[in-house]
Parts: sequence; structure tokens; C-alpha cells
Amino acid sequence: MLDIKFVRENPELVKENIRKKFQEDKLPLVDEVVRLDAENRAAITEASELRASRNTLSKQVGMLMGQAKKDPSKLEEANALKEQVKKNAARLAELEEKESVLAEEIKKIMMVIPQMIDDSVPIGPDDSCNVEVQRFGEAAVPEFEIPYHTDIMERFDGIDMDAAGRVAGNGFYYLVGDIARLHEGIIAYARDFMIGKGFTYCIPPFMIRSSVVTGVMSFAEMENMMYKIEGEDLYLIGTSEHSMIGRYIDQMIEEEALPQTLTSYSPCFRKEKGAHGIEERGVYRIHQFEKQEMIVICKPEDSMEWYDKMWKMSVELFRSMGIPVRQLDCCSGDLADLKVKSCDIEAWSPRQQKYFEVCSCSNLGDAQARRLNMRVKGEKGKYLPHTLNNTVVAPPRMLIAFLENHYHEDGTVDIPEVLWPYMGGTKVLVPKH
Repeated sequence: MLDIKFVRENPELVKENIRKKFQEDKLPLVDEVVRLDAENRAAITEASELRASRNTLSKQVGMLMGQAKKDPSKLEEANALKEQVKKNAARLAELEEKESVLAEEIKKIMMVIPQMIDDSVPIGPDDSCNVEVQRFGEAAVPEFEIPYHTDIMERFDGIDMDAAGRVAGNGFYYLVGDIARLHEGIIAYARDFMIGKGFTYCIPPFMIRSSVVTGVMSFAEMENMMYKIEGEDLYLIGTSEHSMIGRYIDQMIEEEALPQTLTSYSPCFRKEKGAHGIEERGVYRIHQFEKQEMIVICKPEDSMEWYDKMWKMSVELFRSMGIPVRQLDCCSGDLADLKVKSCDIEAWSPRQQKYFEVCSCSNLGDAQARRLNMRVKGEKGKYLPHTLNNTVVAPPRMLIAFLENHYHEDGTVDIPEVLWPYMGGTKVLVPKH
């Protein structure tokens, strides 16, 4: 969410930013919120003047009432002032009600106007315009055919989607045996990897209140992702970033405590509504999965430096497990409304002979901090921090990349050395059939 002062002073810049995001239907909102803001400020000014006048008139009434004991003519003058005070009080009540209504209308519009994107963001209407920046590792294509990822898992008796369908429906799975252990081993390795980078490990609440939901994400994301708990002011998290950032709602952070660098584990729950939908057969797009996440809360001047550090950590993690990846800058139309800049880390799929998303790193500027009323107390006063988040690893997708890149023609799957301690020393997975 932008600062209303910025919108008031730079309406054309805000409109240009909206055009860059291909959201022309939001252009009228800028003029509307500027108009409402002017009306609100006028109401605030008049109300302030009335409050000052009330204090002055009250003193005059008191003085005249004292004088009326000796001069009865002063009583009539005092009563006239009392009537004026009464009228002013009625008008003040109207203005205060008006301020409240206008403030709510302004907030609703400001929650919809997108964040100003960074100058480096490529311009385009959708993810087809995302720009490859660089590749890491050789994207090899084997001479033999690689099976579909669930077929590989089934050879290890490692997945049961039929039973999950009977129990919960599409978008769920049972992981079993070596595949389940590999899944948890990757998460444990990712946790220790981030701790080694100086991040503090956290396990957050897996449900959050609506005030946190609206503080950390746009309404469109909320509608397409979040599961509401019936009869409760609670939502299941779609990613631990939501509850991790929400931890700081209405908090004042001492500047000396920055940056806050945290890595969190959680299950994640998503409706997956919209164009992509739920994948019927595989585990690429599902309703429930587990993830290791990283977040940073920092000074505004440090956020872009942290952005670069964070996506590079994901690259390092995947390369340590022998998986080729590339970095892709997200274009303006592919950015959620709260994001200043974002990039995807995509893993190589030798079966499909293309890359697919496994991590997403985002700089949200001060948008979440403003929505959550998060402040920093520094030497030069109070200010809004910047927030960033990035996927460390989400094993369902990670498993696809892992199995395909370590699969051999005989059906065995190599385990990289970094994972040996998490797999009980197992170096090769051998299929059962």
C-alpha cells in the first residue's frame, strides 16, 4: 500500500505505474482517492478549528457567567455563546463521522492501488514476458527417456494419490517410504542450510487472522489462495511468510535489531483457483504441501542488497544438490500488487526439456509494513522497514526436479553427498519394481 501523501503529490507517476502493470481499470481510482483525500483533509482542518474554537468559547462563557453576577446583561451574551458552542459541537460530530467514513473509503482504494515497481522490472502483461537473467549448471538431456515424476515415485512405492483422492480429493497425496524420507531430508537440509547462513529458525502458527491476511497480501491473492476457517476469524496459511511477517503487526522495532533474518518451516494450504488450477496427476500444483521459507525485515536502503543475497541462496542450495537452475526476472504484469520486484528460480526438467518454477524471491518495499502498522524506531525518528521473502525449498516441486536430474536408466536415483546424513547414509535409491 502506498503512502497517501505520495499519491497526492505524484498522481501521474502512480497512474503510469498502473499502466506498466496493465491494470488500466484502476486508473480512475487515483483521481478518486485524491479527491477523497482533499475532502478528508478539509474536514480534519475544519474539525480542528472547531475544537480550538470550542476551547476559546468555553472560556469566554465561563468568564461571562462570572461577570453576570454583577452585570445581568452578560448572561444573555453567555447564553448566545453557549448556543454557538452547541451548534459547533453538532457540526464537529458530523465532521468526525465524515472523517471516519472518508478514511475507510480512502483505505479501501489505497489497498487496491498497486505498489510502485522498481525501475529494473521488465515491462510486460503476463509471465510470458518474464526475462531470463542467467543460468547455473548444465541443463543436460539424457539419451534415455525419463518417466513422469509420479511414475518414478511409484516404482519406489513412494506415493499413493489414489488413496489420497479417496480421503481428501484431488490435490492431495500420500508420500511413503524412501520418497517420504527424501522429502523430509530435503526440508531438514534446507533448514540447516539457512541456519548456516545466519538465519534464525522458526515454526510459526499455521493459521492467521484476517487483519494479518489483508496486511500481507492483495485481495486477488487472498481470494485465489486462502482457506477460511468457518465460524472463526482464521485462515490457513498459504505460505509461512504470512504468519512470519504478521508476527510484527502493530510492533515498534528497535533499529539496532535490524535486519531480522528468519527461516521458517510450515505446511501450506492453497485453493489454487484461477488459470492454473489443480494438477490432476502430479504433485506440481496441489492443495497441501510443506515448505521452508526465508524472510528479511531490514532498513529501506538495504532491501535490494538483501534481495540479491536471498535469491542467490536458493541457487546455491539447488546447485549443492546437483540441480541446474536459472533466474528469471518477473515482468510488471506478473507482479502481485504489493511487490516492488520479484524473480523466480526455475529448475531444469530433463524430461520436459524446459525449466519450471521452484522458488520465488520478492521485495515488497514498505507495503506490508504500512498495512500491518509495523514501524522502526531509529536515531532519526520512526520509519517503515522493508520486507522480503523467498522460498528456500518446497519439496513437492523440488522432488520433481530432484528425481528427474538424478534418475538413471536402470531406475535408480542418486543421493547427493549433502543429503547423505539426512538419508541415514543412503547414497542410491533402488526401485522396488
